[in-house]
Amino acid sequence: MKLKTPKIKDIKNKTVLVRVDFNVPLKKITNAAGAFKWVVADDERLKIALPTISFLREHAAKIILCSHLGRPEGKVAEELSLRPVAHYLKHNLNLDVDFANECFGKEVQQKTVNLQKGQVLLLENLRFYKAEEANDETFTKKIVASTSAEIFINEAFSASHRAHASVVGFNKLIPSFAGLNLDSEVQMLGKILEKAEQPFVVVLGGAKIDDKVSAVKNLARLADLVLVGGGLANAFLKASGIEVHKSYMGKNTDENVALAREILDEHQTERTLVGTKKTDPGLPLPRVVLPIDVLAARNSEINQEKQVRQIDLLSDVRDSENDLDLQYLDIGPKTIALYKKLLDGAKTIFWNGPLGVFENPLFAQGSLTIAKTIAKVTTETPAATVCGGGETNAVLSSANLHDRFSHVSTAGGAALEFLGGEKLPGLTALQKA
Repeated sequence: MKLKTPKIKDIKNKTVLVRVDFNVPLKKITNAAGAFKWVVADDERLKIALPTISFLREHAAKIILCSHLGRPEGKVAEELSLRPVAHYLKHNLNLDVDFANECFGKEVQQKTVNLQKGQVLLLENLRFYKAEEANDETFTKKIVASTSAEIFINEAFSASHRAHASVVGFNKLIPSFAGLNLDSEVQMLGKILEKAEQPFVVVLGGAKIDDKVSAVKNLARLADLVLVGGGLANAFLKASGIEVHKSYMGKNTDENVALAREILDEHQTERTLVGTKKTDPGLPLPRVVLPIDVLAARNSEINQEKQVRQIDLLSDVRDSENDLDLQYLDIGPKTIALYKKLLDGAKTIFWNGPLGVFENPLFAQGSLTIAKTIAKVTTETPAATVCGGGETNAVLSSANLHDRFSHVSTAGGAALEFLGGEKLPGLTALQKA
C-alpha cells in the first residue's frame, strides 16, 4: 500500500491539523494535603508522533493536534482530559504547546489566531463529543472552521481501524497526507503480508478477546503457526472441550467460543513441521497451537506462590460440571518450552498481547520469557520480528527490550486487522484523498 506523505511545499507556513493517538495511560498523584492531579504514565505514543511534529515545526507550520483518550462515551470526564498530556509535552518533551478546552468554538478559534509558526495547540479529547464516534461530518467541519486548517495529516495508525469522524472525515474537506510513523507502520506490516519469510509464527494473547478471535481466523491462513496464550487461549481451550473453570473468555463468551471452535475445525486436518535446525524433522503440530499447561489461581490478585497451581492440560481435564474456583492466568513451563522451540526456528514473528496477567509477577513468566526469546531470535538470526499493542509494549518496557525487535508498534487492533487482510477506514480515506 502506497500512501502520500507531506513534502515541505505541502506544509510550509501553513496551518496543519494532525490526528495523533495520545491515548496514553494516566495515573493519579495525590499529595499530603489530599489534592491530586493526573499525570502521563507512559509516553511511548507521544514520542512516536514527534518526527512528524518536528518536521512541521522546522518548516514554520502552525500545528493543531487532536486525539482521543479512553472511552468517555460522549461526556466530559476530568480523568480523561488531555490537559495532562499537554503539560507532559511541554515540560518533558520540550514542545511549545498550548491547550484548548474544546475541539471547536471561540476559544479554539482565538488560540489558533494567536498561534505562532512552529507552535503547537492540543485540542481537548475528541471523544467528549458523541459526534466523534458517530462519524458526524458536521463535527469535522466545525473543527476545520475553528482552526482554519489548510492541511490534514493522519499520524494515528493505531486508531485507523475506527471509522470515526477525526479518522475518516477531514480528507473530504482539506488536502490530506499520511504521517511519517503511520507510513512506516504500513510499510513494515505490508512487508509481513506480502513477503513474510517462512516459517512465519504469530503469537497472540491479551485480555481483549472479543477483538482477537476473528483475527486468529485470518492470521491462521497467513502464518505457519499461531501460538495462543493469555485470556485468548481460554476460549480456544473451551472450544476444544478442555475445562477452563472460571477463566475469562471475553464479554461475548458464547460467540467467542463458537468462533474459536470454527477456526479449530477449519485447521484440524492441517499439520505443520517447524524445527529449530535443518536437521531437525520438526514437530507435527496443528496450525493453531494451544497451551499444554497453565498456571491457575482463584484470582489475579493473589501474592503468594503457594496459591498458584500448575495444571497439565494433557491430563484428564475434559470440560465437565466439576467447576473449580480457578482462573487460568499464565501459560505453564511446558508451554513456555514448546513455544520457545517453535520461535527459535521462525524467520518472521508477529506478537500481539501478553500471555498472562503479567502485571502480577506470579503470572509474568510466560510473557517475559517469550519476549526474551523473540529478542534473542532478532539478534542472532536475520528474522524479522514485530510486536504491537499497548500491553505488549508494557511487557517490553518491563524487560527493557524495546530495541531488540525489528519493529515495535503501538498499534494493537489496527495492526491485527491490517495483517488479517481487513481494510482500515483511516487508510482507505487517505488513499481516496
